[in-house]
Amino acid sequence: MKAAWGRMSGGGAGRMIGLGLAVALVGAGAVGCSSGAAAGPAVAGSAGQSKAGKAPEVFGAAGYRGLAPGTAKEAALAGGELAPAPVSTLDGCVDFSYRGGPAPDPVRMAAETAAEAELKDLDAKADAAAAKADSGRAAPGASARESADDAARQAEAARAMAEATRALVGVATAREARDKAFAAAGGASFGKGGLHELVAPADARTAEGIGAGSTVEELKQAYAARGLELTGGGRYRMPAGGPQGWVYEFTVAAEKVGAVVLVDRGSKCV
Repeated sequence: MKAAWGRMSGGGAGRMIGLGLAVALVGAGAVGCSSGAAAGPAVAGSAGQSKAGKAPEVFGAAGYRGLAPGTAKEAALAGGELAPAPVSTLDGCVDFSYRGGPAPDPVRMAAETAAEAELKDLDAKADAAAAKADSGRAAPGASARESADDAARQAEAARAMAEATRALVGVATAREARDKAFAAAGGASFGKGGLHELVAPADARTAEGIGAGSTVEELKQAYAARGLELTGGGRYRMPAGGPQGWVYEFTVAAEKVGAVVLVDRGSKCV
């Protein structure tokens, strides 16, 4: 049986599933970024006015801050709308804050790297122990010594799997911290095929005025006729109306939108 790393390594769509804690913080305006965004996100009825009174650029499938489906990482960085250094490389995707957003956190990034390395190592050991246990099973009528050796191999496989599972929890914790930071400030994530995900900052709005702080009722009024559906985990999803495979994901908690994401569900990080 494939152990934890093979089953759970990141890279596909739906990365925002780890945003349960972030939603409540972003929706309440409790998590800020170094760019000086307003402490509390505007509601949809405010037309997305920024702190300076200027309506922010529309967040949508046509693009945001010069970034759009199909944009390569090199082109995005050359455009100057993203910070030059990544804020995370966990799971194989490379995440960047928008220009003026949070700087990379070397402590958190080091923890991500260490957690991934530990999981990869322990998962490989668990796979090897499981293969050894499976290949050396005692046959019916085996001697007491053979049965004891079989039991020892099974115990070692169970121990190795428990260690890999513990390491998986460490990676899940690192993902939660990454996603919390990403949702708070917004940014762009790139996989092997180019842009994989765009996350709106707290003051951004879709063309229909939906953003962090909008109510679920406002979300439904805006998009119920366009295929909006609840997918579980506190997320609503709908086609983005752009290139095939791109969707909006709205993470909600306490009847408020906490994060607005454009993600290519067909792309991978690694």
